[in-house]
Amino acid sequence: MSFVKGLRCRECGRTYPVSPVYVCDACFGPLEVQYDYPALRSHISRERIEGGPPTMWRYRDLLPVETEEPVDLGAGFTPLVRARNLGRVLGLRELYIKNDAVNPTYSYKDRVVSVAVTKALEFGFDTVACASTGNLSGSVAAHAARAGLPCYIFIPADLERGKVVGTLIYGPTLVAVRGTYDQVNRLSTEIADRYGWAFVNINLRPYYSEGAKTLAFEVIEQLGWEAPDHVVVPVAGATLISKLIKGYQEAYQLGLVDRLRTKISAAQPAGCCPVVDAIRRNLDHPEPVRPNTLARSLAIGNPADGYYAVKAVRTTGGYAEAVTDEEIVEGIKLLARTEGIFTETAGGVTVAALKRLVEQGKIGPDERTVIYITGNGLKTVEALEGRLELPYTIEPTLASFEGLVPALPKSA
Repeated sequence: MSFVKGLRCRECGRTYPVSPVYVCDACFGPLEVQYDYPALRSHISRERIEGGPPTMWRYRDLLPVETEEPVDLGAGFTPLVRARNLGRVLGLRELYIKNDAVNPTYSYKDRVVSVAVTKALEFGFDTVACASTGNLSGSVAAHAARAGLPCYIFIPADLERGKVVGTLIYGPTLVAVRGTYDQVNRLSTEIADRYGWAFVNINLRPYYSEGAKTLAFEVIEQLGWEAPDHVVVPVAGATLISKLIKGYQEAYQLGLVDRLRTKISAAQPAGCCPVVDAIRRNLDHPEPVRPNTLARSLAIGNPADGYYAVKAVRTTGGYAEAVTDEEIVEGIKLLARTEGIFTETAGGVTVAALKRLVEQGKIGPDERTVIYITGNGLKTVEALEGRLELPYTIEPTLASFEGLVPALPKSA
């Protein structure tokens, strides 16, 4: 049973039937899935959700699919970690980490791709594809393999090696383009029109993006059906932040949470921060920039949902912060040594932005705060080259070790 009514333009309000379209032909605004909320409210409940599978598909009623058998690798319902150690360092008494680095392909993209590839099959597509900064490429390739579909991936040619290997292992056709992600995305849009493939983040974008809502639903459920006071979110194409606000609002509208006062704050690298810049300059729309940052998964200079990211921050009373490459690396290291979580560069951005927001007094010590960690650190090890201490090397003798002991760090 599906509660989807159709698609609706986010700008002019024009409606469309359920189909693989993503842009309004009247005003060129983006399309978004619309649900029958009165019917959903009478159907959905906390108990019904709690009785579902321990994956993102426990929220199937709130997702735009018809089938009872989605293309599912087991993504979702990832840990919400109480970050006591990091909280002590930063001066926060109730800090949590939503660790989506433990998904099947080690990023939050498994959520959106599971929905998109499921929808591709429902629409009868025989090929799936994407434009990607890395995490999406691995996820699309893995889900295509699971679905038995041919797969084409388009990436910037300078992508981190871990993400390239983590894509190629699933057997897709991988095309590296000499250019920025924005150039890759424009090319992919032309290819989607020419070849009629299911590009998950282009012609299937309205459905794909809905998967990101599950990160709001899960946090609410894992906090005992309460919404957090503040969340900090990394921003690239801005799908995640723009859909988190929809997820939190839907949970409140459907009675899954009794009170909603969540502030949503955006985190970007200083070398690619069009959303942060727009908020600081009081602009409605981010102005495109050319990325120059080691956080390549966030290196999208013209984010597709940038306008809605700006709106989400302002609507909820949140903030926006950009951090340097040096701060990104320190954020990765800080999270690892305090909480034992190794995040990629996007997570380093989030931790560093959190630190800044606390120092500026924009997040109070008693606010229940959640940061979203969206990818695994093994994907971006290049960012740490030359920034970690080298191992000690000794001979295989006790005497050699004892000769080293005076130089070793002393335990507390």
